[in-house]
Amino acid sequence: MAGGKTVAGRLNAWICFADEAGQTLRPAKATTWSPRGHTPVVKVTAKGGVRVSVAGLVCYRPGHRSRLIYRTLTYRGRKGDPKGFRERELVDLLDAAHRQLGAPIVLIWDQLPAHKSVLMRQLLAARPWLRVYKLPGYAPELNPAEKVWSVMKHGLANLAATTATALATAVKNRLKRMQYRDGLIDSYLAATGLRPP
Repeated sequence: MAGGKTVAGRLNAWICFADEAGQTLRPAKATTWSPRGHTPVVKVTAKGGVRVSVAGLVCYRPGHRSRLIYRTLTYRGRKGDPKGFRERELVDLLDAAHRQLGAPIVLIWDQLPAHKSVLMRQLLAARPWLRVYKLPGYAPELNPAEKVWSVMKHGLANLAATTATALATAVKNRLKRMQYRDGLIDSYLAATGLRPP
């Protein structure tokens, strides 16, 4: 990653950490309050294969406010619908980030099979404003985007969403709150032990 930081400085580029996550109708368990002697019960449907997938970029650049850029994809369990982000959707997110940030991007992401496919390599090679670096095999502690998903899922704990639309709305709500809190995205980078560029 040191090479990525050097290249970003030379190109005056944004350093963007990318990752994907998903949330189903089955909420994570968390502690809560209730009157003594009354065990709280949260009823959930958790029916079908409803899933909200999120792909996001946590972006840093010296002299600029850090950014969280994301896209969601809702899978409603219908045959033929994509269950998660594929190569083209991931590249569409990168293109949108490039337009929004207005500068070259140094992308750092994990070694998910979709990130290493032939199609993905072709799509990335067609973008001269993009440099790609890979994280080690399994190193979630080095990716600040993992911290975003952790906080998002903690905020969804004990949420009894009953529909795909309600779940997607809740996910977007949690992420939008993070986007507009000054210093929060920087703290996710600090939690990895890396210094801001």
